[in-house]
Amino acid sequence: MTVTDPIADMLTRMRNAAMASHESVLVPSSRMKLSIAKILKEEGFIDHYEVLKGKPQPMIKIHLKYTDEQPAISGLERVSKPGLRVYAERHEVPRVYGGLGIAIISTSRGIMTGQEAWRQRIGGEILCYVW
Repeated sequence: MTVTDPIADMLTRMRNAAMASHESVLVPSSRMKLSIAKILKEEGFIDHYEVLKGKPQPMIKIHLKYTDEQPAISGLERVSKPGLRVYAERHEVPRVYGGLGIAIISTSRGIMTGQEAWRQRIGGEILCYVW
C-alpha cells in the first residue's frame, strides 16, 4: 500500500497506539523517521526505539512511554504537509505550548527541535508539533 505522507502515517500510528495504551508501535523505517524517533527519545516523549531488519522493508519499533498510566505524548500534530509546505525563518521558529512541547524542524543541518534551530539561528520546514 502506498502512503502519500509517511510522516503523518507515523504520527497517526503513534497517536492511535497511545490512545489504545499499547506498549509499542511498528512503523516502516526511513532516515527521516529515525531522526524523528531519536528526537522524541532525547526529549523524553518515548521510552526507546529499535530498528527491526525485515525482508520487504525494515521497521522501527517505537516503545511508548507512560507515567501513571497516562501517555507521555498527549498530542501530535502534523504541520507541513505534501500539499502545503510550512517554513519558518530563523526568527519565526514557533514555541509549542509555551515551551512544554516541541516543534520538529527539517533544516539544512538535519532534523532538529525548534529550540535547537533557534539556538543555531537557522530556519527550515516545520514537520510537526509534539506535546
